[in-house]
Amino acid sequence: MTTREAYAEVGRITRREARNFAWGIALLPGPKRRAVTALYAFARAVDDLADSTSPARGELERLRRDVEALPASDGTAVLTALADAVVRYPIPRPTLLDLVDGALMDCERGRYETWGDLREYCRRVAGAVGIACTAVYGPNDPARAEPLAETLGLALQQINIMRDVAEDWGLGRVYLPQDELEQFGVSEEDIAAGRISAEWRALMEHQAARAEELLREGLALLALLDRRSALCVRAFAGIYRGLLDQMRERGYDVFSSRPSLSAAGKVKAVAAL
Repeated sequence: MTTREAYAEVGRITRREARNFAWGIALLPGPKRRAVTALYAFARAVDDLADSTSPARGELERLRRDVEALPASDGTAVLTALADAVVRYPIPRPTLLDLVDGALMDCERGRYETWGDLREYCRRVAGAVGIACTAVYGPNDPARAEPLAETLGLALQQINIMRDVAEDWGLGRVYLPQDELEQFGVSEEDIAAGRISAEWRALMEHQAARAEELLREGLALLALLDRRSALCVRAFAGIYRGLLDQMRERGYDVFSSRPSLSAAGKVKAVAAL
């Protein structure tokens, strides 16, 4: 497979799967857009393996070895495009390995005792992706940008966790910290039943406050980016902030339907950020 064909395929994957991120990615100039679509498609492949009915540890471990061998490629579209991206941009190899390691954590556990425990998982599956993408954006101060990109990734993952409670329960996972469930008086039986109580709303408001603080800190990244890269990140963040607002407006009922924004809602959310 040629590099051109590989980028065309990861572009199709991104347009098909990245219902929120595709909005921001489309704002980037061509070379950056292609590299970020390669990163997205790689992250999507890792996530799909982690969320398979029987988590594919062996496949994830092979993928980890493939990442260690980059820029060599096994010829698949995702790895061919990713191999080209890591040559063109200073994408830190450890961030790609962190992402696979985060997926491997899903093979080992489905509960996290504290936010500190969960934060390490989120750092691997989302904070690392933020750092990798920021290497493509080309910040004017990379040393300052990396921790901000990681924090922004944590914010988006926290919102993902809130949105996907029901879906994750179906996979046998609870990403809400166990000590916070106990603190607010919410049981896993409540999650299984989709019970919307005062205790549930208080627990989720606590999660929302954490997401908002992380988002506020992470958005300082915008000042370090060129205009189009900043618009891309602003689009991601605005849409996720819109999802958070929608969950709050619904009283944190994430069980009856999965929170999502219409096209008009996404435009409104980005404009309001």
